[in-house]
Amino acid sequence: MKVRSLLLGSVAAAGLATGGAYAADLGVLTSLDVCDNLGLSGLTISSDTNCLQITGEVKYKLTWGDYSGIDYVGTPQGYVGWDADANDNNNWESRFDAWLKFVATADSDFGPAKAVIKLKQASQVLTSVIEVASSPSSSGTASSTGISGTAGVGTVTVSTFTTGAGSASSYTYLSSSVGGSDTDGVIMDEAYVSIGEGTVISAGKKGSLFNDGDDAPLSWLGLFNSSKVDVGVGDDVGVDTGGVVIQITSDLGNGFSVGAALEDLGGSDQNGIDSSDGGTFVGVLAYSGDGISAHASFAADGVLAGEIDEWTTHAGFTGTFDNFKVVAAAAFDSSEYWNVLAGASVTLDMFTLAGDVEAASEGDYVGAGASITAAIADGVTLNVGGRWASYYSDEGYQVAVGVTAALSETLKMTGEVGYVSSDYSSEDLFYGSAKLDWAPGGGTFTSSVKGTIFSEGGYKIESEFKKSFQ
Repeated sequence: MKVRSLLLGSVAAAGLATGGAYAADLGVLTSLDVCDNLGLSGLTISSDTNCLQITGEVKYKLTWGDYSGIDYVGTPQGYVGWDADANDNNNWESRFDAWLKFVATADSDFGPAKAVIKLKQASQVLTSVIEVASSPSSSGTASSTGISGTAGVGTVTVSTFTTGAGSASSYTYLSSSVGGSDTDGVIMDEAYVSIGEGTVISAGKKGSLFNDGDDAPLSWLGLFNSSKVDVGVGDDVGVDTGGVVIQITSDLGNGFSVGAALEDLGGSDQNGIDSSDGGTFVGVLAYSGDGISAHASFAADGVLAGEIDEWTTHAGFTGTFDNFKVVAAAAFDSSEYWNVLAGASVTLDMFTLAGDVEAASEGDYVGAGASITAAIADGVTLNVGGRWASYYSDEGYQVAVGVTAALSETLKMTGEVGYVSSDYSSEDLFYGSAKLDWAPGGGTFTSSVKGTIFSEGGYKIESEFKKSFQ
């Protein structure tokens, strides 16, 4: 629905009500069609020269249960479950996210000229109650525990403690940790101008030009290190990108495009520009077409200061050829860290077979994953998969079976059972989960509730609600 349609209808009705005296003058409102002339749709407002598009999203998630015990069941590159029965205390997390984006577009001799403003607010509150045991020193006084880690919902750190002399071999206590993150109200997440079509110039505050896609594993459970770096391959140095930028991208034709940028010009230091950074150069070469998506990205900081401190690269390839799909990706950086990944899948009638491998320089890490997906009935899909990893010669693996069934046009049920074993854990873990997704219409309104239980008595209930509009 467009706001201008409402305006046109109201004015037209007013003209007819006055005997058509103003009907002949409706031609002055044809400028309200500027959105159509620019090929823009969705929720829009028009003036005589600009089309304003409005998009946004609101999302809320609540997690509750007993899932943050210190005795975790993990794998070399990530925690899978927690022995939450060790503390018998409730943990919970409340997460709220919302954003609103305005894009004003007008025509120019160089192509569309845009001004973009995106407002954002995020708030997260979490609590974790953990149980800690520490052996005393020979003098009978417990030394610093030094325990910290990701307790299911966020990072918690146990403070140092001491205890009086005694003959006990260990001491146990409960510590409550409350944490989270907050944008401290509504913030300006993006604010920039751009102009052009085949060649686009952008300046202001916006996301990075650095392309780190085309690297998602194809097997059902994915890979351990891939999950740790937010799916795919990642670097170790963390070059600062995005923020205040000047970017230029150009479509070279035949599916090829190129881009270059100066980013992080506002500095990574919140109190001012960090002179050691001196801006980040980003360059990207990409291709998209004929079932292929590929790119190579490079970023280096300190270019304006005349001294490159850190650099990183990322390259990815995804190709789809009839019933066959492949993915390959690699990341390298100035710390001599590297991370590579490759995968393939093939669809044969009702079955899809997929497999992935990955490796990283840290800890001589290697990992692998494989899965079989089958459409066993109308609206019912069966997944069987596993993943394995070795890190500093310690090994861990996970195997699972999952079923997804469409109960109706708006309801979908997903169930999963699995087993985890690792040299990093004192014991193995069985788990089971069930999730109900509900999409009753209303545009893009979605909601879900998920319950998970662990063999050591832990449990977790997650509920999420989301609505976006455009």
